[in-house]
Amino acid sequence: MLDALTVAVAVTALALAAWCGHAAYKDQPTKDWHFIGMAVVTVLALAQLVVGIVQLARGERPEQGTAVFIAYLIGSFAAVPAAGVLSLSERTRWGSVTVAAGALVLAVLEVRLYDIWGN
Repeated sequence: MLDALTVAVAVTALALAAWCGHAAYKDQPTKDWHFIGMAVVTVLALAQLVVGIVQLARGERPEQGTAVFIAYLIGSFAAVPAAGVLSLSERTRWGSVTVAAGALVLAVLEVRLYDIWGN
């Protein structure tokens, strides 16, 4: 895995979580700007997914198993978009809380991906 990309995904996910958490604190739903932030984080997670698949295709293997690694890659890619879709159905502060939680989950998944790969 690319360490810089893993750090970038985790840091942007934490920034998104803080931003949406602040919106929830101010009793605001997710807004268009939040969705732009979600798109940025999702593009980074997509890059992580592509890098992981390319490395597997080149014959590199994670220390803790390929199936677990692929499951975490897919989960990390899907965490923020799933939270974004759920926030659309809840147009209150709880939509912002949902996105903040999804972003926190992504940050934790990134740490776990790093650990699974064996760095």
